[in-house]
Amino acid sequence: MDREVTYADLKLTGNTGLETSSPPSLPQERPSLLKCPMHWHLFQEKCLFFSNNHKPWNDSLAHCSTQESSLLLIQNQEELVFISNLTDKSLIFWIGLNFTLPEKKWKWINGSFLNSNILEIVGDNKENSCAYLSSTKVISEYCDGENRWICQKELKSIRNKGYPDS
Repeated sequence: MDREVTYADLKLTGNTGLETSSPPSLPQERPSLLKCPMHWHLFQEKCLFFSNNHKPWNDSLAHCSTQESSLLLIQNQEELVFISNLTDKSLIFWIGLNFTLPEKKWKWINGSFLNSNILEIVGDNKENSCAYLSSTKVISEYCDGENRWICQKELKSIRNKGYPDS
């Protein structure tokens, strides 16, 4: 026997018409979303944090480590331009680059050497030198100097609980 359908039994579904409603469902787990932590900026596949404090390079490196991140590693010109546009033009920031002995070369904290086609360092290439980023260039300074810094971390996958349409 056919049962009678009332308006209370129906719900609208987009522009496909009507369908019978089912009991409310429990919250469902959404697929993974990629998200940066609060106060971090998204760029490509990483999150960037711009400090407001001033510390020597080694202390800046340690601070990033406590945030499960590292000092910034600049991969290409596009990233350099993006970061320069995000920063106040009067500010400078430590990045993850220092001059190493006995190689006598600029080395990123991940162990790779600087590609001078991507970045050119202005200033002295000598022991105890670290690099900071200004709005227009990368500059060598003694690592003991105090500057702001930029940390980077990979995007984290998070799961939101909620209704599928929320």
